[in-house]
Amino acid sequence: MRYVVTGAAGFIGSHLGEALAAAGHETTGIDCFTDYYDPALKEENAQGLDVRRLDLSADELDFSGFDGVFHLAGRPGVRSFGPVFGDYLRRNVLATQRVFEAAVAAGVRVVFASSSSIYGDAERHPTPEETEPQPVSPYGITKLACEHLGRAYARGFRLDVVSLRYFTVYGPRQRPDMAFARILRALHDASPFELYGDGKQSRSFTFVSDAVAATVSAMEGGTGVYNVGGGAEATMLEAISTAERISGRTLDVRRLAAAAGDVRRTAAETSRIRADLGWKARVGLEEGLQAQWEWVAGSR
Repeated sequence: MRYVVTGAAGFIGSHLGEALAAAGHETTGIDCFTDYYDPALKEENAQGLDVRRLDLSADELDFSGFDGVFHLAGRPGVRSFGPVFGDYLRRNVLATQRVFEAAVAAGVRVVFASSSSIYGDAERHPTPEETEPQPVSPYGITKLACEHLGRAYARGFRLDVVSLRYFTVYGPRQRPDMAFARILRALHDASPFELYGDGKQSRSFTFVSDAVAATVSAMEGGTGVYNVGGGAEATMLEAISTAERISGRTLDVRRLAAAAGDVRRTAAETSRIRADLGWKARVGLEEGLQAQWEWVAGSR
């Protein structure tokens, strides 16, 4: 099979590209190598992959001859208020609309990477897909807008699209601004770690290989929207304790006020994806953090 992976030099995209290549698929990556994500790290992620430098929001897109598009590219991060909002509109909403247009023209299926951020502070945990979305960050709002675009193109132009709501994906090559990357880097370098809030915020942490497996399965079947979440929930304090035990070091925690747009809890209800695609999270938090710690220690 021939696939396109957008965001192929990013965290999840690079792991997906490797998994597709290992399975014998011909994979073409697209990435714009924006400067909000360390360009050197992106270049390292892209090694061994066929990654073309394109701006999805502006450059010509042609998916003719491909069997499917994994659309993982986008501007991430819930701290998305203020002057950067225009970047979120362009990198998320406009870019996704153009991907959908090109996919319709080529008649190819799209797996779109959405986010648990669309739920905001959900009233029900674990949170099922039918929960009313109430995003509390511009990032979450743009991801929800992209899901609506997918439904509109499916209805109006028969776009074959499925959306995956990822819940806090972590693992080797994780984006440097994310919590686990910062925790493990601080432990390795004996530097301070800035903790936003009281540390009792909890997440369905999802190891990257599990997220990739769900993403590949979604290309092969399924319709609509699916949660992709870890099998266990943990607070930030529990995650820090686990990281300290794995590393054998103590983290120097500096506490800051909770960040705007950050939710108190996420917990994924995954019965739909289990029933439709046979997927479930397999990597526990300790095993996953161990793998990420070994990557951090070995890459420095």
